[in-house]
Amino acid sequence: MATNGDTVSIALVGSGGDGIMIAGDMVLRAAAEGGWFGLITRSVGPQIRGGESLAFLNLSNRPIETQSDRLDILVALDWQSLLRFTEELPLDGNTLIIGNSATGEAPDTIRDTGARIETLNFNELVKAVPGGRANTAAVGAVASLIAIPPKAVALAIEELFGRKGAEIVASSVGTAEIGAEAVKNLDVSAKMPATKTDVPARWMINGNDAVGLGALKGGVRFVAAYPITPATEVLEWMAPNLTKVGGVLVQAEDELASINMAIGASYGGTPSLTATSGPGLALMVEGIGLAITAEVPVVVVDVMRGAPSTGIPTKSEQSDLNIAIYGISGDAPHVVVAPNSIADCMFTTQWAVHLAEAMQTAAIVLSDQQMGQSRAIVTKPAEIELGSERQVAVPGEAYNRYLVTDSGVSPMALPGTPGGQYTADGLEHTPHGTPSSSATDHTMQLDKRLRKIADFDYGDYWAEIDGAGDIVVITVGSTTGPVFEAARRLDPERKRIKVISLRLLAPAQPDRLTAVLEGANRVLVVEQNHGGQLYHYLRSHYGLDDGAEAYYRPGPLPFRPNEIQAKMEGLMAS
Repeated sequence: MATNGDTVSIALVGSGGDGIMIAGDMVLRAAAEGGWFGLITRSVGPQIRGGESLAFLNLSNRPIETQSDRLDILVALDWQSLLRFTEELPLDGNTLIIGNSATGEAPDTIRDTGARIETLNFNELVKAVPGGRANTAAVGAVASLIAIPPKAVALAIEELFGRKGAEIVASSVGTAEIGAEAVKNLDVSAKMPATKTDVPARWMINGNDAVGLGALKGGVRFVAAYPITPATEVLEWMAPNLTKVGGVLVQAEDELASINMAIGASYGGTPSLTATSGPGLALMVEGIGLAITAEVPVVVVDVMRGAPSTGIPTKSEQSDLNIAIYGISGDAPHVVVAPNSIADCMFTTQWAVHLAEAMQTAAIVLSDQQMGQSRAIVTKPAEIELGSERQVAVPGEAYNRYLVTDSGVSPMALPGTPGGQYTADGLEHTPHGTPSSSATDHTMQLDKRLRKIADFDYGDYWAEIDGAGDIVVITVGSTTGPVFEAARRLDPERKRIKVISLRLLAPAQPDRLTAVLEGANRVLVVEQNHGGQLYHYLRSHYGLDDGAEAYYRPGPLPFRPNEIQAKMEGLMAS
């Protein structure tokens, strides 16, 4: 059975109630206990409850942030559920499929892939252990096939189920052992690569949790939000963790209330955040405009999904870039940033809080379902202290809240400060804050709000740049992982291919990009949406020339390294 080199790829599929995602999490945790890195992505049907589930794992002895090009092992606890994911499963003649014979025969479409098919009656196997479950037997089978030590599996089970009691742990370990025994005679060659001896400290985290952690590190102490797929986990993580640092989370009645509650809390002096997805962001646009005009800091996290409208809530797509940058009425300069990995969700959100507070504006964080709901074993992120740096006023005799300054940032008085009274609303205003329809005041305040965004020093955080050479690939968000992987394969020493993953999308940084593109012979822009939104944005605001090529397609299928590698090979050959 051919493998992916230094990685092993596994998929687990089943129907609602089979515990597929828990099983995938157990395999990932077992790999972590054994010293490996890994990534698990999830794919589920659109049903609210009871739908089919797919867990896709890529395990390696190095950090990995992309799905693999093909599958080594597929365990199907339900054949019919497997049929719903055929487009997402890169099966070939070297894939081993272990199906549950209790759910019938393998469908013809699966047999036609040429994959090797073996069957086990998981339902019967687990009867030997009181409380045994088929998903845990599948974990044992996978671990045995790829040589994850039984001790690592037991440690992972203890970590997951220890609080449920010794009986549950013993039952689960016993069930995993039965699964391992059932496949011991299968002839396979996919094995975990050897672990490295100098592995640094590692975390296991998903993107939504990392967003929450970054928000706390940035100083956020108030969150108001309405649950929405795939951003809900941000709120689930922050609800208990905010209280540990003296913060508060409010589940609002809708997205309109969420953004306005966050603005209100920030007006009171508390760094604030809300999290949503595309449909929620559309509802928040008017509130974000209010924050920009009233110069009240606020952070909005958009975990993008298939669009437009309700779209495909459970699948990923980078199609909210246009609304995030252009969607606010009028001339409303603000900040848009995008993390480039699961681990980077922490830093980028922390940075967004810093930028919003320092410039007294709205900052939108564009994550996506692929990063938000995927879990990875990553090298512990570096600690970067940024602070909040909101300029708090100490009013004198005449306090002008919107005083025109060289930086464009004016001191902001906290409510209740003697002499610090001012009007903060969506109307245009004088420097004092009095509503005004004067052309002079309007132009002066527009210039002020633009200047503070345009002239701010964003430092080197604006992009992640890797490699050197005359072939440049520009990308954003979760597509960064497969782009980096494709470049690593084609150019291991990184002397021919340069990858630029943009972290700061707005305001545009054309001078910085021009400097990085110096000497470039070919430029390729890679993104996951139907209209090439990033490509057209770069053409319009960064001066990207006609010779640049674009490679884009919508979700829900994720990019894999091999398709991007093929595009890079074309550039290298031309």
